[in-house]
Amino acid sequence: MPQSAYIAPESHDDLDLDTIKTFLTYYMEITKKTGEQLSWDYGASAFPYNIMDQTTEESDSWFYLKGTTEEYRGMVIGLTTDAIQIVLPDYSTHGDKSKANEICKFLANKLNGDLTLFNGRTMYHTKK
Repeated sequence: MPQSAYIAPESHDDLDLDTIKTFLTYYMEITKKTGEQLSWDYGASAFPYNIMDQTTEESDSWFYLKGTTEEYRGMVIGLTTDAIQIVLPDYSTHGDKSKANEICKFLANKLNGDLTLFNGRTMYHTKK
């Protein structure tokens, strides 16, 4: 059964797929720089996915992260009316769930949003 996590950003102006892709690109860059400092290919281990853009009309509200190895198969990131939804399909692995948790925490921190994790618990990142 697919599992979902939700990020409700403080401002609904941030509900945009291009913004999410920009943050994911930034995440790839900073992990790559960390790897350069460590003389290790940390970028490929920290983000073992390719961002797959869809070309259909229904893809205006979601995109797919396709895994690059057998341990990481993929996840779907989409928009709902008031949140960002990260979905782990049935074929996802434990590695996908771990990476999805890391990505969710990163995005929630960047968007100052409340994160409802896959287990139903909520992490609050909104500023008080």
